[in-house]
Amino acid sequence: MAESLAVQLGVVGAYLLVALAVGLVAYRLTGRDAEDYYLASRSIGTLVLLFTTFATLLSAFTFFGGPTLAYRAGPEWILVMGLMDGIIFAILWYLIGYRQWLIGKVRGYVTLGEMLGDRFGSRRLRALVAGVSLFWLFPYVMLQQMGAGEAIVGLTNGAVPYWVGAAAITLFMIVYVVAAGLRGVAWTDTIQGLFMLGIVWLAVVWVLSSAGGLESVSASMAESKPEFLALGGGLYSPQWMISTAVTIAFGVTMFPQINQRFFVAKDVGVLKRSFALWPVLVVLLFVPAFLLGSWAAGLGVAVPEGANVIPLLLNEYTPAWFAALVIAGAMAAMMSSSDSMLLSGSSYLTRDLYRPFVNPEATDEREAWIARVGVAAFAVGTFAVSLFRPGTLITVGDTAFGGYAQLALPVLVALYWPKTTRQGMFAGIVGSQAFYLLHVFLPAVTVGGVTVFGTTYFTWDFALYGMALSLVLTVGGSLLTTADADERAETFTVGTRAD
Repeated sequence: MAESLAVQLGVVGAYLLVALAVGLVAYRLTGRDAEDYYLASRSIGTLVLLFTTFATLLSAFTFFGGPTLAYRAGPEWILVMGLMDGIIFAILWYLIGYRQWLIGKVRGYVTLGEMLGDRFGSRRLRALVAGVSLFWLFPYVMLQQMGAGEAIVGLTNGAVPYWVGAAAITLFMIVYVVAAGLRGVAWTDTIQGLFMLGIVWLAVVWVLSSAGGLESVSASMAESKPEFLALGGGLYSPQWMISTAVTIAFGVTMFPQINQRFFVAKDVGVLKRSFALWPVLVVLLFVPAFLLGSWAAGLGVAVPEGANVIPLLLNEYTPAWFAALVIAGAMAAMMSSSDSMLLSGSSYLTRDLYRPFVNPEATDEREAWIARVGVAAFAVGTFAVSLFRPGTLITVGDTAFGGYAQLALPVLVALYWPKTTRQGMFAGIVGSQAFYLLHVFLPAVTVGGVTVFGTTYFTWDFALYGMALSLVLTVGGSLLTTADADERAETFTVGTRAD
């Protein structure tokens, strides 16, 4: 047991050291100006852009939350993440990301708040977008720390406590982000994305081989979980799947670490190739990950409440060193999400809050130090809350996705409709966020058996109604108000002529 534990921790530690070495090399090549630190001087090519976006999304939600949900409720989750979100997000990458890239290339924007604040001549709108983004970033960073803690517990059968894994990923991502900048993050993301894609398929082959082959696994599932083999036989309703797919896809486009990548492509060809290849890449990862969760249910792998299925399945059907390698890769993927989140979050903090409201004359060097201190404080704060484990990985992740999704439609309207006004943007963002927050934090209310305030209305998730409200308030508020002189619609129309 002691020897196996040493091998497992040695593999995880070695992998993390390799990732750290890549970041330190990138630090030597990273400039000290904000554009290079946050956007790698807008010089990212197709392979790196595709895989840094991909790896940034390979979070604890993907590797542990999703397969565990598939273990408990069936493999139809693949339709949500593998197909629906792969396609929907690719479309949104074109509609929102392409236009942001065109505008950002001309105007030199680094953050979404900076772009919208300039468009509408409003520091308060800039701060609002940054504040909302940082608010929902908190639970999603915490999600990675929770996932790392649970992964270490599962891998070592409880020999290493939860807080050690959570603390390790926290320390690593602080050091990494402070040193590397986007260039290092993107390089490491590419290595980790390629590695994780290969290792998860190898895990599928190894588990199948150890369990007697696909026919044997399918027979076990047919016997113990026959509902998993029929479309619609699991616990998912069509309304739930569509609601989840839409809120995740729209929410992803507003994640700071994803949205900021809309600015970094070297040229338009890089951008177009990336969003065209995206659905293929998503299917190649999500299908094997969620099949492993479903197979574990058919094979009778015992998963205690609050635990994750992947480490337990691999411990039972693969050697200790291989299970450790997969978990190391998954932890590295979580750190790809975390370091990107912290890097983008620090840019929102310094450029959209610190510079406009605290010290407009701050030098680039001072801004860089404020960003690094902010990274450390934010990561320590999320770590402290993660120790209380407030909900499952699925519930924490889904809440953050829904919160970000409320931003998407006002941004889309602002990008394409010149008559959008500052008041309309405030109405759309504040109104939908208030609606969503009330539903997240207040208990459901029923009157006479009818839900008047709850998680669903007419079987559809409340997050969709919040999105619809954001659209109505943005358009309606804009129609009822007149643009001020300092609102510059030409900021966006000039940018879109860059093609």
